[in-house]
Amino acid sequence: MDAHLSHVREIEAVAEGRPPARDAVVVESWLRCLTKHRLDPTARSEAFILPETALREHRQRSEELIAIARTGIENLYSLVAGQNYVLLLADRAGVTVEYLGDEAQKQELRRSGLYMGAEWSEARAGTCALGACIETGEPLIIHQTDHFDATHTGLSCTAAPIYDTAGRLSAVLDISLLSSPRAKASQSLALNLVRASARRIEMANLMAENRREWVLRLSGSPDFLDVDPEAALSLDGAGCVLGLTNGAARILARAAGLDWRAADRLIGRPVSEFLNVRVDRLDELMRQRPAAERFIETRDGHRLFAHAIEPRRAPPRMPPASPALPLALRGLAGDDPAMAALLRTAAALAPQRLPILIEGETGTGKMVLARAIHEAGRGGPFVVAPCAEVAEEEALLFGRVSGRRIEEGLIAAAHRGTLVLDKVEELPPRMQARLMRLAAEGRYLPVGAVRPLQVDVRLISTTLADLDGDGAALRPDLLHRLAGARLRLPALRDRQDRLWLAERMLAGSDRPLTLAPEALAALAAHGWPGNLRELAHLVTGLRAMAGNGRVDLEDLPERIRTAVRGAPTQRLATGTVLAQVLRQTGGNVSEAARRLGVNRSTIHRQIRRMGVTR
Repeated sequence: MDAHLSHVREIEAVAEGRPPARDAVVVESWLRCLTKHRLDPTARSEAFILPETALREHRQRSEELIAIARTGIENLYSLVAGQNYVLLLADRAGVTVEYLGDEAQKQELRRSGLYMGAEWSEARAGTCALGACIETGEPLIIHQTDHFDATHTGLSCTAAPIYDTAGRLSAVLDISLLSSPRAKASQSLALNLVRASARRIEMANLMAENRREWVLRLSGSPDFLDVDPEAALSLDGAGCVLGLTNGAARILARAAGLDWRAADRLIGRPVSEFLNVRVDRLDELMRQRPAAERFIETRDGHRLFAHAIEPRRAPPRMPPASPALPLALRGLAGDDPAMAALLRTAAALAPQRLPILIEGETGTGKMVLARAIHEAGRGGPFVVAPCAEVAEEEALLFGRVSGRRIEEGLIAAAHRGTLVLDKVEELPPRMQARLMRLAAEGRYLPVGAVRPLQVDVRLISTTLADLDGDGAALRPDLLHRLAGARLRLPALRDRQDRLWLAERMLAGSDRPLTLAPEALAALAAHGWPGNLRELAHLVTGLRAMAGNGRVDLEDLPERIRTAVRGAPTQRLATGTVLAQVLRQTGGNVSEAARRLGVNRSTIHRQIRRMGVTR
């Protein structure tokens, strides 16, 4: 209690203009907590963990960053795990979207907020490394009683920002301790490790985005230029800056007398305004020359060593060959003609910007098809907007502007990628009207904003409903904008490849299962009201119960078993079953007859009657 009271009095002294012997970054954060966030230093607040649905949305927005950062954060954690550090990767809102920690400490870490889904924004948690890093954009240490909230004064947290190639804060990397030595200087090594890891993640991101552009990597030392540079920027063919790491933003801004935080003033300008380098002589800075000879000067007189990386040349375009499906669309169907035609159409649409409406009953695979079209097309982030949820909070979709504070929504998160409006018929009329501008012009108005924002996003919508009737839930003008192309997924009961799908799911595990003929007949006769989702749940249950590697009729649920009863010849009531067994036996009629419990003449008769090919 005495320690808590002393901590509160120290914060009150800051409010009265009597700064304590603390780092300036801590004092400034305390003042923001008091004046900007209106936090009470006497209150103790439990760590806030987001609900699973909200966390999933934050992770979805950070999907691409997490993929790029994974190797870097795993390497960092391997260096510090032995000292009981916890690693957190948070998005720009301060929500932990990736976490590495000791499972033995799981409960204690969750209570302390050093866990997946914890929000560490300064407005929520007070002074903390993640929150202060987001506010300042600088690497820093918040050690023990540096924290504003007394709940967190046992923690020692070290964080560094991660910027995207446009110079915007994208995420924060943090390593924290539940308990640590008293001296703050004990965390200096941790700060250097986190700062270096953040720099390497930015470098990997820039290299991944600029495979077809010149990249100029910079270092103050020739010894580490080619292996661990300090900064990098990408250039277009005219020598203008396309993207940069935070280290490069600081170098260029200093050379031009600008603020590195205003990176948009650096993008698009000729590199010669910042560095004494000629674009037509970038090849002189390539690795063929010794690193010590590849030096350049900045416009303000600083000497750097440079490594120019030539763009990867795109392979020569081959003439259009076979209508083979892109990899992402393969395997979504067997020999069903309707699905084959639908996937060919999807493959043709995938590279286009045309908005797509995917229709179909529940469980037919609309979201699977949407993701496959995205992956076969332009790439970038894949963001799903559940319309039933965003209908309750417009800012979740459109974002919010409040004073100088900007909260990005799902539309902004999908920039240069795909936004899926899942169950679009559940949007209320008010939000449909707001969505019209995005569908028509590629612009949208955040909640509280007065000026619309431009966004580069491909729209895919899914629906269970009939959107063409008089009582349709979607306004006609919006429907025409969203349905540039329409794809209707057939119900599973109407697909000729439903048994192929069942066998493929059953075989796709470390303990593959096969279907007995009676089981095949029952699955073919079932109506599948839940479509692919029902089939997937059935397969999961069969894997758990079937002990001999074979699924017999008795292994199926009663609702499916009752679909097929009677004499052996009735098992051939559907040509789908016969075709499936013939595929299994390689067209061997005798083996097919044995499996189905009928004679060869019955098989031949059914082949002729049903037009089944061998």
